Amino acid sequence: MSQLPPPVRTAQPKPAANDDAAIVFRTPSKKGRGARISIQGVAGSGKTWTSLCIAHGLSEGEKFAVVDTEHESASLYLGINGIQFASCPMNRYDPRDLIKALDQAASQGFGVVVIDSLSHFWKGIDGTLAQVEKAASRFGGNSFAGWKDGTPLQNDMVDALLSYPGHVIATMRSVTEWVLQENARGRREPVMVGMRPEQRKGIEYEFDLVAEMDVTNRLRFLKSRCPALHQQILERPDGARDIAKPVLDWLRSTPQQSAAGPA
Repeated sequence: MSQLPPPVRTAQPKPAANDDAAIVFRTPSKKGRGARISIQGVAGSGKTWTSLCIAHGLSEGEKFAVVDTEHESASLYLGINGIQFASCPMNRYDPRDLIKALDQAASQGFGVVVIDSLSHFWKGIDGTLAQVEKAASRFGGNSFAGWKDGTPLQNDMVDALLSYPGHVIATMRSVTEWVLQENARGRREPVMVGMRPEQRKGIEYEFDLVAEMDVTNRLRFLKSRCPALHQQILERPDGARDIAKPVLDWLRSTPQQSAAGPA
């Protein structure tokens, strides 16, 4: 993998329990807020291409960053429709390495980062599950003891993703099963469907938008804090036009515009 410098992270000071000024309510604002988007799906569903198109739209044509765990498959799309990005190929998936990559991307000023895919940092080489197994081996195979190491690693990685000073798009592989479905000719045939993302249970709560894609490149939003995309189903979506644009409009809207809802 690329040689990355150690991360530079500033810990937030913990407020004193008796400090009356430590707890303050203020008027919320979306100004400067980056979107957190996840796309999950089976192999061949179009996750990589769609995420790159969304990133291209969110960056408004500027170069963005890609953390590539898929043997540089994203590079095959470089230049198509003007898409330009810098890539950080990785072949081991220690969550601490993703933290380093995000810190490096931030230091280079990338406004958008694509993680393709986040699943590797869960169950790939040196991923969270592997870290738990290593830690458990030091305690006679006690997996509960292993999670004492694994949980902080996972939590720190998620925190780095959420605190990135820009937009983050993460693809995730789906746990797949074959089910019988009726085709256009009325015959039942086996179809591969995605059941859930290959990541720690509950990871979807960390994202503003969660979408799934199937083998026909059909995208369905399972969750969206952006009203314009709530419960939307898109056939072969143009990521820049159909997803990035409404997301940018939403993040840039005033409270009055948001209250009025999508036009």
